[in-house]
Amino acid sequence: MAPPSPSAAHVSQPVIDSAAAATQLPGQTLPAPTTPAGPSAPHPDSVTQPIAVVHEKLPWRHTFISLSVPNFRIFAIGHFIAVIALWMQRIAQDWLVLELSGSVTAVGITVALQFLPSLLLGPWGGMIADRFPKRKILMLCQSVAAGLAATLAVLSLTGAIEVWYVYGIALILGLVTVLDQPARQVFVNELVGPKYLRNAISVNSTTFQLGGLIGPALAGILLTAVGAGWAFAANAAACCSTVAMLLILRKDRLIISAPTPKSKGMLKAGLHYALSKPTIYWPWLMAGFIAVFAMSLPVLLAAFADHVYDIGAGGYGFLNSMVAVGALVGAVASTRRRQLRLRSVIVPAGMYGVLLCLSAFAPSIVWFSIAMVFSGFWCLMFLTASNQMVQTSSNMSIRGRVMSLYLVVLIGGQAIGGPMMGWIAEHLSPQTALLVAGAVPAAAALTVGIILARKGSLLLRVDLSDRRRPVRIVSSPSAA
Repeated sequence: MAPPSPSAAHVSQPVIDSAAAATQLPGQTLPAPTTPAGPSAPHPDSVTQPIAVVHEKLPWRHTFISLSVPNFRIFAIGHFIAVIALWMQRIAQDWLVLELSGSVTAVGITVALQFLPSLLLGPWGGMIADRFPKRKILMLCQSVAAGLAATLAVLSLTGAIEVWYVYGIALILGLVTVLDQPARQVFVNELVGPKYLRNAISVNSTTFQLGGLIGPALAGILLTAVGAGWAFAANAAACCSTVAMLLILRKDRLIISAPTPKSKGMLKAGLHYALSKPTIYWPWLMAGFIAVFAMSLPVLLAAFADHVYDIGAGGYGFLNSMVAVGALVGAVASTRRRQLRLRSVIVPAGMYGVLLCLSAFAPSIVWFSIAMVFSGFWCLMFLTASNQMVQTSSNMSIRGRVMSLYLVVLIGGQAIGGPMMGWIAEHLSPQTALLVAGAVPAAAALTVGIILARKGSLLLRVDLSDRRRPVRIVSSPSAA
């Protein structure tokens, strides 16, 4: 893909940290900007520019414009391979635990153990991401993940696997995630710079969901044909390929900010910064509701595949692929988003909850599968908007800590939600669990939407004569 032409300048992107960020050259290291802290510091909203609005419709050739950056293109290829294998491992791991234990709650416990370290240690992972080279952190994490996947493969292929082995490896993998995720989120900016950051986040989401479409399907085939061991082996090989991709990146083309020096109260400063900015706080709050109640969907799909529709491992992979189909469409749609506002976060969260509620009443697996496609679409629209808003609202010197706090909520919340939703599915019914999973986020989105509408003096206007936008949100005359 050829580098973007000057005419692509109309693709407005947020200005981050300072005016110097826009003129930073590849391979250049800028001094670490100071983080506002203390009563005398300016409010963070005066430091970070507002989220940019794209006023012109983007040409389709610019849908994935961040891939014109060679380093990001290499990273995206490695990420795509790794995501396919990661989905294969997750599906194989969940189904293996269900086979070994016969308990949906045990599947939820596995999810909890994998995400619990992020809930407890996530802020420290973000602090490390701010202080040390992200590329080296990622290489270390992927090497350890390869070893863990290889261990699972050997235990499974030799028939020595037991549930508590899976629990232990899931916990260690969770510790790796504490370092990997915040470093991975911030590293994207070093690959593409602030100009293409929003697009790169959407491309990463597209890659993840395309992998989520292929991975579960392959996992279902492998589980039926040869067992879970080969899915784990594939993930081990993919982690090694990721390390190789990171090694061949051109370091002179990375846009690197100087590491933030160690100082007292770094974690407290990151928390204060996040809580003081509406564009971080509200996405953070909605991510909490979604994570605890609605992000444990694979656990619930295992219950539907085994207890409701009796479609086995292949059917479990199929249901996950249906979610990924919708999420893939949502990821592509997010690259076309012209405006990024708080309603870009709240509305998709509410729609995701509503779709989960409707899917609980699906009369057949056909309708349930269709509902999963739409659920995946709105879930991804929420996740990309939330991620983009939090990242582009954060100064580079503190972004690792801000993203780690966001990931504590998004990933750590699943440590709470996994066992809870698994218990509800096992002791009440899968339909009840799915209804709870959707109703709580939908109610939260409605409540937050009303609060923000009152603060912004906004009104919901319905005009059926307007075929293009029959429903729109407008400012009230009194606000003007």
